[in-house]
Amino acid sequence: MSPRHPVAVLFDRDGTLVEDVPCNTDPALVRPMPTAAEAVALLRARGVPTGCVTNQQAVGLGVLTAEDVRRMNTHVDRLLGLNGIWSFCPHLAGDGCSCRKPAPGLVLETARRLGVRPSDCVVIGDIGADMDAARAAGARGVLVPTPLTEESEVKNAPETAPDLLTAVRRSLS
Repeated sequence: MSPRHPVAVLFDRDGTLVEDVPCNTDPALVRPMPTAAEAVALLRARGVPTGCVTNQQAVGLGVLTAEDVRRMNTHVDRLLGLNGIWSFCPHLAGDGCSCRKPAPGLVLETARRLGVRPSDCVVIGDIGADMDAARAAGARGVLVPTPLTEESEVKNAPETAPDLLTAVRRSLS
């Protein structure tokens, strides 16, 4: 797929926008990933709507509540100035839902809520499930690897970028 200007950008949350702290309910532990604030600011300056699509299986495990996730999403939103649409999957990996990445449900729902076609979205994430969800929804995927990203995920990614700001800049160029 050739690069094209996005109508909207959808981010994964943990490991992409903010450091991944499993089952976190403490806003003091939330740390933006390098260049996250700059990437979001660039999109806002260009008027590109944003969304966040995140798996939160800790809800399905009973470790977090949906309200805990919403509270953390609101904190991340305020911290980065995202002002976007938030969608999360509370299900466990084996539940067979259509929303849990790598399924396309979160991408499709967030695009619908933004009023755009999934094919006009760029999904930026840090693991293969993010890229698979983008692909399944017909969106463009850009992988920003972290030390936890598997080599096979990098190899299979349609596009990669060394950091979030570079991913956003490439999406806009």
